[in-house]
Amino acid sequence: ICHAAQVLSVVPDLMKGREYTAYSACKPDVVACGATDIEETLHTQGNLVSGHAWPDLPGFMREFINLLR
Repeated sequence: ICHAAQVLSVVPDLMKGREYTAYSACKPDVVACGATDIEETLHTQGNLVSGHAWPDLPGFMREFINLLR
């Protein structure tokens, strides 16, 4: 959620070709590591759940728990 894209940008070999969303100021980090920036406030692709900011936490946790099931 939020600025996690900055953490993920240091592993471009794992993020290339993935889709995720992040705080709008982090869009350059998403694109720089070869991922596709999604404009939705919450996005799930495979085993990756991402969100724009702290208000997305309830939906983020719902999707995360669904992945654990």
